[in-house]
Amino acid sequence: MADSQTNFAWATLLDIAAPDGRRRLHDRLAHALRTAIRTGRLTLGAAVPPSRALAEDLGCSRWVVTQAYGQLVAEGYLVARVGSATRVSWTPHTAPPRSSAPRTPVRAPIRYDLAPGLPDLRAFPRRRWADAVRTVTGSAVHYDLGLPDPAGHPVLRTTLAQYLQRSRGADAPVHCVSVCAGVTDGLVRTCRALHAEGITDVALEEPGWGRLRDAASSAGLRVHAVPADHDGLRVEELVRTPARAVVVGAAHQFPTGTVLSPARRAELVRWARSVDGFVIEDDYDAEFRYDHHPVAVLQGMDPGRVFLLGSVSKTLSPALGLGWLLAPAALTQALRAANPVAAAPPVLDQLALATFIDRGWYDAHLRAARRRFRSRRDLLVHTLATHLPHSRVSGTAAGLHLLLHLPDGTDARAAVQAATAAGLRLADLDTYRTAPSPQRALVLGYGNINDTEIPPAVALLTEALRSTAPHPRADTGR
Repeated sequence: MADSQTNFAWATLLDIAAPDGRRRLHDRLAHALRTAIRTGRLTLGAAVPPSRALAEDLGCSRWVVTQAYGQLVAEGYLVARVGSATRVSWTPHTAPPRSSAPRTPVRAPIRYDLAPGLPDLRAFPRRRWADAVRTVTGSAVHYDLGLPDPAGHPVLRTTLAQYLQRSRGADAPVHCVSVCAGVTDGLVRTCRALHAEGITDVALEEPGWGRLRDAASSAGLRVHAVPADHDGLRVEELVRTPARAVVVGAAHQFPTGTVLSPARRAELVRWARSVDGFVIEDDYDAEFRYDHHPVAVLQGMDPGRVFLLGSVSKTLSPALGLGWLLAPAALTQALRAANPVAAAPPVLDQLALATFIDRGWYDAHLRAARRRFRSRRDLLVHTLATHLPHSRVSGTAAGLHLLLHLPDGTDARAAVQAATAAGLRLADLDTYRTAPSPQRALVLGYGNINDTEIPPAVALLTEALRSTAPHPRADTGR
């Protein structure tokens, strides 16, 4: 048995009470430990407390504990070695009960990840992030460690306001910036505020990210799907809905990858003014633009009508849980009043992000990431063209995913299932629709995959498509 020095079980709850009060205390302790081992609460290799420490916790003599330990050593439940902790040496060997339920098919482990939604997690700037955390942990004053401001720490809010102004062209007064846990959290807060202002209907792009629909619904709003085409959201379709708010990915629509055209931008702002409504701009991955200059946020065209949501989930990691919400000045107080129990992310994490941005590390990380993703995108597009010449690619100008349009008659869902069974993760475009469409396409993400993995991943995709392709009927000559 390996002698782990870290697997301590000193906080295990032991019931040593005796209903009849006649069993001796060391027998009751041995029984409690034996039961904890048999039920798996004390696992193989776990170290039990030193006899003196356990005696102090239980309020008994050390002799009681040594007697109980000695009994369990004799029975084979514990093992004691000189100079080492006393450890559990027994584990249950009972077989799991048989079930009459049908067995779930065993799938191959995921070897390649072409699903959208993740950045390059291997490239997370661990050293510099650790430096930022270390810096703020040492420099934070005592009142930074108290109850956090629900709107976010003033230092990060100031840093974010400056960043959004210089990099995204936003109109961002510090008092209008709130720190949140990400885009979904920001959308829930926004929809709650709009609901409190009397808005009951919101429109979302079709296709679109399902979690945004769920977030809007959870805030009490009725959701209406509005189609998007090659110029972005179709505002003429939006006008036909009762919505007074709309969520739009102006810089890079998910999942089609289209950019809201200048004409549609102006039309959308006019719509918001005409219905006394609001635009909620999802700026989820606009930092990654490869073939053209970055597109400024729509929020700058009318700060009084546009909310701006963003996060570091696509640039650093979703595990950080850090995002921002820029609200119209007239609704900032209403936003916070409608979310009285909303909690900002941990303060030290907020201060670490502020330091990470202020020292230029965030900009440097984005520059390196853009170069890496541009090269990876080019490799993926070239490999797809080689293996699947009859399929068309779109949505490549920005972001971390693209669309692979499949030939007519292709069963995209069956292809996804076949690819998953072979160890390749990807997504069908219909996954992001409220209703199936005749258009057959796959959404392929290239953020969280190595360059060297792209050729074998595309080879698996090609085989999955081939295995699910319809077979032409044989000519019988009749």
